[in-house]
Amino acid sequence: MLSWVLALVSAALLVLTFPRFSMVWLAPFALTPLLVALARETRPRRRFLMGWTAGIVYWFGVCYWIQFVLAYHGGVGEAAGWVLLLLFCCAKALHLGFFAVLAGVLIRRWWAAPGIAALWVAIEVTHGPLGFAWLTLGNAGVDMGVPMRLAPYTGVYGISFLFALMATVLAIPFLRRSRLELLWLAVLPMLLFLPRLPDAHKGTATALLAQPNLSESADWTPSTVEQTIRRQVALSMQGALQQVSQPPELIVWPEVPAPFYYYEDPTFRTYLNGLARMTRANVLIGIVAHTPEGAPLNSATLISPAGAPVSRYDKVNLVPFGEFVPWPLGAIASHISTEAGDFSAGKRVVVSPIGSHRLGAFICYESVFPNFVRKFARGGAEVLVNISNDGWFGHSSARIQHLSIVRMRAAENRRWVLRSTNDGLTVTIDEAGRVRGGLPPFTEGTSFTGFNYIAEQTVYTRWGDWFPLVCLTIALLCLVAEFIG
Repeated sequence: MLSWVLALVSAALLVLTFPRFSMVWLAPFALTPLLVALARETRPRRRFLMGWTAGIVYWFGVCYWIQFVLAYHGGVGEAAGWVLLLLFCCAKALHLGFFAVLAGVLIRRWWAAPGIAALWVAIEVTHGPLGFAWLTLGNAGVDMGVPMRLAPYTGVYGISFLFALMATVLAIPFLRRSRLELLWLAVLPMLLFLPRLPDAHKGTATALLAQPNLSESADWTPSTVEQTIRRQVALSMQGALQQVSQPPELIVWPEVPAPFYYYEDPTFRTYLNGLARMTRANVLIGIVAHTPEGAPLNSATLISPAGAPVSRYDKVNLVPFGEFVPWPLGAIASHISTEAGDFSAGKRVVVSPIGSHRLGAFICYESVFPNFVRKFARGGAEVLVNISNDGWFGHSSARIQHLSIVRMRAAENRRWVLRSTNDGLTVTIDEAGRVRGGLPPFTEGTSFTGFNYIAEQTVYTRWGDWFPLVCLTIALLCLVAEFIG
């Protein structure tokens, strides 16, 4: 029973690490109880069950808000929402179950610390390709100055490796192993030789971020859509014209639940083109576009100060249950968007000209894919924009979790991120991942902000997920050495 308790303690510590509790100092210790339990258990099946159970508890505790999204916005009802959440947690917990089986093998050797840390990263990176990604262990370090020095080199996964390494070393005394294995902690002072985070400074370029605070459950008719458009144009115009000395170069509207059709709706197009001309600003808006076959696309369109469309980016990474319903669940659940059918995925990354500079805009859930977001900066984007509709999250901690994820993307690529959301959290993030001001949630308003264009590319921007590949190699070599040793 002690081993099972230890596994559940690790699950609880992981939950406490992230928002809504944000006890980030637990990150280097969270996996330690589980690793002690795995070292005590010789049977692979039992190790898998311990890891899987801990994973279910973890995902349930961190992503509890999925039940609300499915029940309230997906229309499945309270009971079905809890059932679907439990099924989701059981599926995602397989990753931790698989980790537990192999970590229980590696924990026996003197190379356990780097081997288990590498294994953690190698498995952690699979969440996105296997259906759903959210918080990584490294996200807990977004406010830690020294660990964050790794972000421009290894991405968030280097910080995950660091925390997993520390957790493994801290398990050594409980296992009555040689204290020489504590020397793996000697890698920590080496972080001090990495460049410090950039100092906080005021941006010289200017932008206006809009937060319309639209209801997710509104009944959208032609009349209410036009009223909403006129209100948001007026709000943006007022915010822009107040800045007489340095008007905004860019106005950003978020992804919203309202059906905005720039290309199909001449009234909407006239209003937005007029806003760009009157403010002499580039205007980036979240809209619904369509494929040649008529399928909806979740898109971001940039309008020039002359009032003409410059570019359109179609969202590549769609949200399960948000923009499409995974097979075979279509019979019991519907997606939460206002469109009649599932969205179609975009095909390519788009970097848009903005004067003499370049901009990359990614949409909502795409922020959870580090290797994808860095492609905008790799393609020449000197500033990143994240438009999102986090209204589906209600008053849950998912908003803060999502913001933590976006902040890490800024630090990895050393890019300012201008984040405009429907009802919060609308903020400006500097190139070190620091929040530099914004709007309170659940309010209507605009945020006038400074930012900087940055052209230099980090190691992570240029090479992407090279570090997880190294970790996979290390983990495989450690496992082979164990089985042939």
